[in-house]
Amino acid sequence: MSNERIPSKRRSKLRDGAPKADTRSKDPPSDRAQAEVPVVLALAEAAIREAEQVRRVAEETREAGEHGRKRAEVWREGREQLREVAETARAAGEEARLAAESARDAAVESVNATAESLKTTLEQMSVVEEMRRILRDIRDTKKLESN
Repeated sequence: MSNERIPSKRRSKLRDGAPKADTRSKDPPSDRAQAEVPVVLALAEAAIREAEQVRRVAEETREAGEHGRKRAEVWREGREQLREVAETARAAGEEARLAAESARDAAVESVNATAESLKTTLEQMSVVEEMRRILRDIRDTKKLESN
């Protein structure tokens, strides 16, 4: 069936053509297998070295990631400590503000008490002066009556 499609001239050329060249190796099969063993071993050793190198790189990458995580944790802890210190400072500032306010209130009360005391003293001095004036008037009146 396949020959029916090929024209008769070509069919004869195909039959009369030169035989194909033998491309198979001339070495006996056992020699070829022995020659391939070192190559296979070398390839296997290269693959093992490459796998080991990839494993080392992966390990270094993992260690670098772990180191980065530890650094990040140290930074977080530092920020937390700073936040606590800031909160302590804020609380101390609030206490200082309250103490200053109390001191200001005490100073105002002291000034008010001093002012009240001075006012009372002035009133007392005014009374004393009034009494002196009255006594002078009385004395002056007696002097006039005696004359």
